[in-house]
Amino acid sequence: MTIQVLGAGCTKCQMLETSAIQALEETGINAEIEKVTSMNKISEMGVLVTPALAIDGVVKSAGKVLTVKEMSRLLMDEAGI
Repeated sequence: MTIQVLGAGCTKCQMLETSAIQALEETGINAEIEKVTSMNKISEMGVLVTPALAIDGVVKSAGKVLTVKEMSRLLMDEAGI
């Protein structure tokens, strides 16, 4: 599983990445985290508002920072747990 954090590196983008890291630690799910900072790539993915989160190239959230609990639930759903 690849988790993509989409955004220019602002504070909210960093917070979203931190939530993803903590959720991975809590759930024990094995995934790679990738930062996508290119606005061209972000817009190609259909994202108009950052921060955004994509899993395996599919945008799951945009315009908000997911909590660790929300992130954990999303990751477990994606992993089929």
